[in-house]
Amino acid sequence: MSQAKFEKAVAIVQSLPKEGPIQPSQEEQLYFYKYYKQATVGDVNTSRPGMLDFVGKAKWDAWKSVEGTSKDDAYAKYVEKLLEILSRADTEESKKYIAEIEATA
Repeated sequence: MSQAKFEKAVAIVQSLPKEGPIQPSQEEQLYFYKYYKQATVGDVNTSRPGMLDFVGKAKWDAWKSVEGTSKDDAYAKYVEKLLEILSRADTEESKKYIAEIEATA
């Protein structure tokens, strides 16, 4: 999977309106988060957030769960998950996004 496809997928995920027809679940959002961090930063390099930081702990735990994943594998998993969500949505907008990703080298 190319870095260009990954960057296109990241741009699409970040541009999705909160109230739009394509709504990744919280679990899917964590999936994007952990593979984005693994692709752009690598293995977890911070300590686990404190007991009352529930969101921070969930994000940290998700990222930690993919420790050791290569950058290329993280790119692929991120893009594949977005394509899965877009295919499931089956809207004109999602079809446009799929075409954009597939057209990227």
